[in-house]
Amino acid sequence: MKKLAVISGKGGTGKTMVAGALASLAECSIAFADCDVDAANLELLLNPTVELTKPYYGLKVAEIDQDACTLCGLCEELCRFDAITFEDGRFSVNPIKCEGCAVCTLLCPSDAVVMKTRINGEIYYSKTSFGPFAHARLEPGSGTTGLLVTEVKKLIYEKAGDKELLLIDGPPGIGCPLIATVTGVDAVLIVTEPSISGLHDLKRVVTVCNKFGVDIFVVINKFDLEETVSLKIEDYCQEAGISLAGKIPFDKKVIEAIKNREPVVSQKCPSADAIKEIWIFLKKEFNLL
Repeated sequence: MKKLAVISGKGGTGKTMVAGALASLAECSIAFADCDVDAANLELLLNPTVELTKPYYGLKVAEIDQDACTLCGLCEELCRFDAITFEDGRFSVNPIKCEGCAVCTLLCPSDAVVMKTRINGEIYYSKTSFGPFAHARLEPGSGTTGLLVTEVKKLIYEKAGDKELLLIDGPPGIGCPLIATVTGVDAVLIVTEPSISGLHDLKRVVTVCNKFGVDIFVVINKFDLEETVSLKIEDYCQEAGISLAGKIPFDKKVIEAIKNREPVVSQKCPSADAIKEIWIFLKKEFNLL
């Protein structure tokens, strides 16, 4: 199974719009995963039917046994995350602030603090009209996003590992979720925009992806809004030896399609035509013809 992750150096570039459009164009045997677990939106375009729901357990958090607690206050004093507070005559742990370091459990003189597992979200396996789909929801304030991304990928490998292509909607940025997404894929399609910050963040995410030895392709979305910067992006790609997969013009039909929860290629418009050309380019690269 070939694995392609659609990613971006910054949010708001149109990454999910492109991923959803490519999903609807694929004639090959394909599966999908939404690894942007902090803000999963691909399901809005794929309209999935959930078949399996699994709880996601992140890091353990501290919990105080009130019967064993002697109210010495050492746990509150030593917690560098201010997760332990004294209120109504008792110490308690705020699970949102607790980082799971377990210092309180090691230093509590009465062994009143223990580490407990906590559900930090849910993982879903769904069916769509385009193919099987793994996605997830992370509880607000929960950490270990990278671990949840890995769990989503494990699920789709387990359920749909016989498909020709796995298309991943990845997260923006260069943090742990991006690293977990890029690990083990064959190529990344970076969606950028013609702005100074877009070019800067494109360079950052390329630097990270180069560490993983993956093929890198770039798409410039809304390229005609600032063609001077678009040319700079093209020059950078040429200098860096990166293939430009295509350029998508600014198109109000994109907004209309998203409002209708449809892939933009369902519309007859310039942006749809551009994405169709990008898919033809990718099919050749992945030998899916």
